[in-house]
Amino acid sequence: MAVREQVYGYFIPSVTLIGIGAHKEIPEKIRALGGSKPLLVTDKGITGAGLTKQITDLLESSGMDVVVYDETIPNPTDENVHAGVDIYKKNKCDSLITLGGGSSHDCGKGIGLVVANGGKIHDFEGVDKSTNPMPPYVAVNTTAGTASEMTRFCIITDTSRKVKMAIVDWRVTPGIALDDPLLMMGMPPALTAATGMDALTHAVEAFVSTAANPMTDSAAEKAIELIAKHLRPAVANGQDIDAREGMCFAQYLAGMAFNNASLGHVHAMAHQLGGFYDLPHGECNAILLPHVEKFNLIAKMDRFVKIAELMGENTEGMAPRDAAELALDAIKKLSADIGIPSGLIELGKRYGKDVKAEDIDTMTANAQKDACGLTNPRCPKDIDVAAIYKAAL
Repeated sequence: MAVREQVYGYFIPSVTLIGIGAHKEIPEKIRALGGSKPLLVTDKGITGAGLTKQITDLLESSGMDVVVYDETIPNPTDENVHAGVDIYKKNKCDSLITLGGGSSHDCGKGIGLVVANGGKIHDFEGVDKSTNPMPPYVAVNTTAGTASEMTRFCIITDTSRKVKMAIVDWRVTPGIALDDPLLMMGMPPALTAATGMDALTHAVEAFVSTAANPMTDSAAEKAIELIAKHLRPAVANGQDIDAREGMCFAQYLAGMAFNNASLGHVHAMAHQLGGFYDLPHGECNAILLPHVEKFNLIAKMDRFVKIAELMGENTEGMAPRDAAELALDAIKKLSADIGIPSGLIELGKRYGKDVKAEDIDTMTANAQKDACGLTNPRCPKDIDVAAIYKAAL
């Protein structure tokens, strides 16, 4: 067998705190990193739910000044980032706290990149384009899905091109990540479902990635197992603290997996739906996941058999192909149980968007340029990507 050079990186925050009450350590941790006047990046939904005030009260009671920027939108844009940079500089902030799900974390990462390196957020599209370290940064998570509180990924919509820019840079990895299930108790069922399926997509794509390795495999496998166990009860009853905590660990493990093994064409294609139609990322992933993995099945059949087993399917005595297809069935059953729309047209109607077949060629071309597709286990041609979009309609 030929031997080739292969170096595996492993990226993770210096410190992670997971568990009930973890958010109470925010003031201590931002100070430990050298911050004294943080910009808190969040969104109106978090503010409306009272979580922003909960955190600012905590900071102010410890004697710390804090500036709030809560204009982040669900698919954060270049305009979001640059507005945040202006507020950071105007108020002479010296550190960052992001509070929320992937949108808040990604927006905050973008702000930190531009503050530290200058230029525009567009300059950092691609892999490791920054040269200077981020400001002191604590990421406080309120959803169980994106794992953006611990990753080196930052996804920002370019409003002029209507595409999501994939920024992958080890320097945007937060210094400290906090996951407190108490901050997730108020998540509505639909958001719990969407973010949970985002986590499952991370775990599955990392597990079948061409860059998978024993460390990422262990994280991905446990994440899939925990999601299969805890996502349904978390959607059914948001006050189920055991399910919430289980999903905290599950989504973080999925983040550990994809942060280091990367992703695949589910994300490459979902990014286009988000950029083109402003559709929610988690639900786009959930709808695309079984369709993309059906295409990938022949490349990693043994791994799909394992996914089926981790999700509770009985594969004993089955032919490998039949057992592998049970993974796709398990994914579809989970999506149906938690209320994920059956297709992209239905998803579009839910959010007042018109998903059209005539846009597929443009989205296909952009998906083929997305960095997430580089580690997909099977290399699709344009005609394959277009066919997957059509099947998912």
